[in-house]
Amino acid sequence: MARTDTPMLEPTPKPDAIEQIAKLAREAAGLDIVDLKVKGRGLPESVPVGRLHGENPSFKSLKDLAEQWRLFPECKAGTAVVDTLDSFIQLTTRHATDDSVIFAATDWTRPSLTAVIDYHRISTDGDAGNLAHRIHYPFPLSEQWKTWVKMNGQPMKQGDFAGFIEDNIADLSSPEDLEVTDYEAKFATTIATPSALVTLSRGLAVHVASSAKSAVTLQSGEGEIVWDEVHNGSDGNKLKVPGLFMLQIPLFHMGELQRVPVRLRYRMRDGAITWFYQIWRPDVVVTERVIEDFETAVGDTGLPGYIGKPEART
Repeated sequence: MARTDTPMLEPTPKPDAIEQIAKLAREAAGLDIVDLKVKGRGLPESVPVGRLHGENPSFKSLKDLAEQWRLFPECKAGTAVVDTLDSFIQLTTRHATDDSVIFAATDWTRPSLTAVIDYHRISTDGDAGNLAHRIHYPFPLSEQWKTWVKMNGQPMKQGDFAGFIEDNIADLSSPEDLEVTDYEAKFATTIATPSALVTLSRGLAVHVASSAKSAVTLQSGEGEIVWDEVHNGSDGNKLKVPGLFMLQIPLFHMGELQRVPVRLRYRMRDGAITWFYQIWRPDVVVTERVIEDFETAVGDTGLPGYIGKPEART
């Protein structure tokens, strides 16, 4: 048999085989998307992940890649702060869901209403809410209330006090029948009308340079001050001082009017008189107003309400 030195040639692969080889190469160092099954409360049944092939295969989350193409936020988040109760009610009504609730913080020094739009769900499973979307009403104080609170209990000279009453006379109100019955019995004194306080302030202005001779408390509970000098007036140099008067002002910016009892006080020493007033139980007055506004918000929005503060978002 004859010997030949001609080398043997390997068969040329068919086109289909070449494509199969290329596919295997791509799969060996490429990426494909698979669904990963998960279990847990608040999680979907499966999530898409990228499976990386090659020498060190691994999985990669696709969430960050998808977030780059988001058209709007995943959920509503943030706290809107409103300046009036009416705005709080309207904005809460606009965004409210079946799970929304209202909380009222009734501390009279820092009262507030907070609507948590995405509160914990009331469905059968009771899934947790995001607690991320809120509407907050901090009860901003009115200028009238800030004025009266600023000078509450502060001693004033006679001329300064007379001017203060004149400047804020629009905040005063005549007592109602029930207030006369209640407060005059409780404080054993008379309640002044606005006109009586105007007369008082003008009388004080007349006597601003005079020395007081005596000050007594009458049977009616009023005070009576006598000055050394006699000036024109139906009572001569005597001036009656009521022990109580009523304010009717909004406690909060653009809020409802609130009736506030105020005690009128004075001290005499060496012929000079110092004046001051004391708002009666401002904590009660503010808390009553907050509770009334809270009940109005709950009623107008139709949402459940609770006294307290919502959980912080974790």
